Amino acid sequence: MTKPPLFSGFDGLMNLSRREGVDIRPTLLRVLVDLYVQTSTHSDEEVRQFVELTSRLIDQVDDATRAAVRARLALYPATPAAVLRHLGLKPTHSGQREPLTGEINASSSAVPPPAISREPRLRMSSKLSMQPADAAEISGLFFGAASAERALILHNLTETPLKPSPRIPALRAERAIETLEMAAWVADVENFTLELAEALILPRKLATQVVNDPTGEPLACAAKALGMTSPVYQRVLLFLKPEIGSSVHLVYRLSRLYDTLNERSALIMLAAWRGSTLVVTRANYRPMLYDDERGRARSAASQTRTASQPAGGAAPPREGFSQTRRR
Repeated sequence: MTKPPLFSGFDGLMNLSRREGVDIRPTLLRVLVDLYVQTSTHSDEEVRQFVELTSRLIDQVDDATRAAVRARLALYPATPAAVLRHLGLKPTHSGQREPLTGEINASSSAVPPPAISREPRLRMSSKLSMQPADAAEISGLFFGAASAERALILHNLTETPLKPSPRIPALRAERAIETLEMAAWVADVENFTLELAEALILPRKLATQVVNDPTGEPLACAAKALGMTSPVYQRVLLFLKPEIGSSVHLVYRLSRLYDTLNERSALIMLAAWRGSTLVVTRANYRPMLYDDERGRARSAASQTRTASQPAGGAAPPREGFSQTRRR
């Protein structure tokens, strides 16, 4: 049997891997996957050989190599179902793949984006900084929208005159990304949420909403606002939550969204999340006016003097002084 050109040099690499003291299997698997994903279509023979070769190598490599291959093949729409099952991923439906973000935008162009009311829009067009009410409205619309509508919202935010949140300082962002990746690796959602809240200066409740969102767009915004690279974000998707990492459709769609997501849009959404918390804070806190404090002080002093003095207003004579005058 003649092998296709795609894997023509594989026999020589396998012979090298059998030499004593040389373990080239991780490199072989990475090269094999890289070659396979370079083209969008494959012949039946190429698919058969890819399944056979990868099935032999996946269980023989280290965890880091297996995780990298798993992330790469999870994003590739033509990965054979047998390989996906071997990696613990859910195969795609027959003949279907997850659409690209551009295709989502094109297919949903007939669906109008969620409209922001006219009054906040007028205020936003004249001021760069968002008012808390406007921020709460944008945040609420984003969380309440469907996936396609969220993509449109993020796309439209790029062209708005809204002032984005400042970038997270580089050292703080780097430390946060490292901590988030480690937490995602062990599926520690609680510590992941805590670190995300501290890094982005968000309330714990809002950070929990971002992490636990079922369709994943808020987490993509948060990661982009931190400056997380695409490979790290893909690893977070795969390992943080099983319901996301095991869905090829969801991982593929979110990865494409992340690659096209503008940093400015993510920082504007971060500013909206921060501003929306001020609405709740102001609703729960009634500021004390200075005049109210003075009025209370005058009232309290008046009541004290009234209680300590006789009705006539004159102070009672001292007993010793009166007796001296009578003598």
